Formats: sequence, C-alpha cells, structure tokens
Amino acid sequence: MSSFHRSLVPGRPRRLVLSLCLVAVSAWPLWPARAASYPLPAPGNDLVGRVKVIKARHKDTLSDLARRYGLGYDEIRRANPDVDPWLPGAGTRVVIPTRFILPHPWKGIVLNVAEMRLFYYPKVKPGESGRVITFPVSIGRGNWETPLVTTRVTAKITDPSWHPPKSIRAEHARQGDPLPAVVPAGPDNPLGQFALRLGLPAYLIHGTNKPYGIGMRVTHGCIRLYPEDIRALFKEVPVNTPVRIINRPVEVGWEGASIYLEAYPGLGPALKPGQAMARVRRRLAARAARVPGRSAAEVDWKRVREALRRPRGLPVKVSADGIVDPAPPEGESAEK
Repeated sequence: MSSFHRSLVPGRPRRLVLSLCLVAVSAWPLWPARAASYPLPAPGNDLVGRVKVIKARHKDTLSDLARRYGLGYDEIRRANPDVDPWLPGAGTRVVIPTRFILPHPWKGIVLNVAEMRLFYYPKVKPGESGRVITFPVSIGRGNWETPLVTTRVTAKITDPSWHPPKSIRAEHARQGDPLPAVVPAGPDNPLGQFALRLGLPAYLIHGTNKPYGIGMRVTHGCIRLYPEDIRALFKEVPVNTPVRIINRPVEVGWEGASIYLEAYPGLGPALKPGQAMARVRRRLAARAARVPGRSAAEVDWKRVREALRRPRGLPVKVSADGIVDPAPPEGESAEK
C-alpha cells in the first residue's frame, strides 16, 4: 500500500483500505455486456462487419483492446504481427479484425475452433430479419482438444459448481495445486457465472474467472467466453439449440461479385501447399454450387497462395478482377 493510499484514510488499518479498494474495483463496470450482432447478409453473400484501425493509448495492451472490441488474444495478435502486444505505445495503429466470413449452416451455434470464434444464429421470428451474434472463445489445449461434433444445448446453469474429473485433479496435483472434488460457485470458480451444458458428457460452454485467456488454446476441452459475453449468450440461447463444432482453417465466401478467403493456422498437422490449394478449390466449388451464377473460375490463385502463406484471419479479396479492398478507415480512438 503506497503512502498515497494511506493518506486517503488517515488512521485506518492497511487491510481495511485495501478491502475498500478491492470492493470499488470489483463494482466498477469496466466491461459492460455487449454482443457483436449483425444482420445476416443478402442471399448469396457471406460477409459481415468491417475491419477498423484504431489508435492505442499509452496504457493499452493488445489484451485490453481485444476485450474492448470483442476479440480474442490470438485474433488481435494475428492481425497486428508487428505491434508489441504489451506496450503498443500511444498513437500506434492497431487493426481491429471485426469482419467475418460466416460459416454455414446459418443455424443455431456454429463454433470454428481454427478461428476460435462462436457464431449464434437465432431463430427468425415473424416480422424480424435474420441476424448473427458472434463471440471470441478459448478452446482445448494439447491433449485436451475440443471435440468436433454436432450436438445441442441440453441445459442452462446459473452459478454452476465445478466437479473436476479425476484426470484434471491429477494434473493439478502434479503441479502442486490440488483441487477439491467440488469447486463451488464464486470468484474462484473457473466456470464463471453462467454455463450451457451440451449433449456431450463433461463439456460446457461457460464463462471464466481468467478473462485474459480468451482467444487462446488454454482449456481442458470446454469452450470459454468473456464474462460479459457468456451473460449475453446465456440470455439469448434456448435449450435444444443445435451446436456444431468444426475445424475449418480456410473459409471462403462472396460479397457481391467478389470472392473472399479467410485463413487461420490449422490446429492439426500442417497442410502442404498443394493440399491447402486443393481444399480451397473444394470449398469454392461447394459454395458456388449453392449460389446460382457463381463460379470458382473467377479466383486469382496468386492471391490465394499469398493468403495461405500468411494466415492472418482477415477476409482477403481473391477475385480475379484486379480490384483490391480499400484500406480500412483510420483514426478512431481506443477511448471508445
């Protein structure tokens, strides 16, 4: 406790002053609930959102900016490979990669583990237009990979208790951090305040008490969201919502007459260049087959190879029309 803090409350014990500070910090709404919600694009189109460029403040880190703009850590790092993640510096241009090629099918929850992003397509009610809500997520690490399955939401749980399986308790014991058989709800519970149970034993979509791990491979297979994001998703998603978990490191889609490609580092064995190109061709052919008048022959394959060589997770125009995307708008302040 600094002399400055002691001077604020003369004669009070340090412990009391510290407690008051902690209460004030916990009560301050630093991260209000917000959700990235977009109207579904017109038929035959696949992209939503836009890429922005903001100017960092002197105290910002990329982790701070990721959470502020609804991104995961790896997501913002890929988009800004030359920016110091812990000290970007005041006035530094930071790319905010909030433009997405929507994964099909547009139904229920679709989670692309390669992208580490969840897309929720609510049912369209009479008189409403379709929309998509998207959040960054953390997924399984190492030998605890998040399974690729089609399942559904079977229950919604508020203030869940955590019953760590024997394998996780054994891992923590080896690290000198033993776990109890049950971790009750509260600030020390890694499940956070809300959880969606899946029709898959031992796997949940849940919050976290360690939000700076969002957007990385850090879990034991479950899917974690920022506390404010799981709160928003929890309110929206009904029981029995279908859930599809995919690993799609290459996504393609159309916007108007232009073809876009979005590439991520694969979670499995690295693809050889020829394998990656073949995968792109199959994806384009499959997508074109669903949209009359579209053809994969319109692709500039040189641009495709460059996008695959540097997978930054940003939609890149790969049409053979000679037109490139304009630079994103610049000058927005991170104060927003």
